[in-house]
Amino acid sequence: MKIGFAGLGKMGNFMVQRLLKGGHEVLGYDPDPDARKAVEEKGARPVDSLVDLVNKLDPVRIMWCMVPAGKITDSVLGELRPLLDKGDIVVDGGNSFYKDSMRRAEEYKSEGKHFIDAGVSGGIWGLDQGYCIMAGGDLSAFRIIEPVLRSLAPERGYAYIGKSGAGHYIKMVHNGIEYALLESYAEGFEIMHSSEFDLDLPLIAGLWNHGSVVRSWLLELGESVFREDPSLSSVAGYVEDTGEGRWLTAEAINENVPVPVITLSLLQRMRSRQKESFSSKIIAAFRNKFGGHAVKKVQT
Repeated sequence: MKIGFAGLGKMGNFMVQRLLKGGHEVLGYDPDPDARKAVEEKGARPVDSLVDLVNKLDPVRIMWCMVPAGKITDSVLGELRPLLDKGDIVVDGGNSFYKDSMRRAEEYKSEGKHFIDAGVSGGIWGLDQGYCIMAGGDLSAFRIIEPVLRSLAPERGYAYIGKSGAGHYIKMVHNGIEYALLESYAEGFEIMHSSEFDLDLPLIAGLWNHGSVVRSWLLELGESVFREDPSLSSVAGYVEDTGEGRWLTAEAINENVPVPVITLSLLQRMRSRQKESFSSKIIAAFRNKFGGHAVKKVQT
């Protein structure tokens, strides 16, 4: 199939390469000329603007957007909409908030155009192993782009989830679960790292991936991490979040669904970004006042 691809960062670049390997003709746009050149070297046709990208596609046009969620996505999708004709299909493969995707789908639908929200998981390993794709939107549009999804995903690695917003909704849940899994592994390995035993962490990670009930791909990656740097001396303990954990926590509160583990894993990420916790200072000072407990002074 012929497909236009907007957003050629690391994730977009790898997805384009996988599409090319699947026999698709890919036209790519990114404001960064180096990003356009990189996909051109792999066999894609770079273009200089979204207008040029749309004009070089044949109806029914298929456009895949792989840009950061929020204002950038709104800008790109807003610029694209008037350029497209009835029946054309736009796929948002970024980590957009599902309610934004529902709104965008209605905007496109009002003009007779199709909008697919596609939750994409796989990261930098997707090029070789394929991407898990969770698609929401009009089923007829999903059927049209299915050959594209089949090339991007491993066997049984893509599915139609439901109406508009459903794809990004379950990607939000997926990433919340990921937060909790990562936090659980982190806490377990920290306990072992602090124990009286001289434990071989990469050995343990590898061991647990053979028959253990906690085996996983994340643990395979963990084994690799510990083999490269057993004490993680080169890594700062600063953990960012990209929004999905916050959205999921807020959604759970709105739906009266308790998600304590996911919520605490999100809060732990926030805590990791504090060089010094003011709340911890308060607790230390209060304990000193009521119980005379020693306070460690700031080193100057």
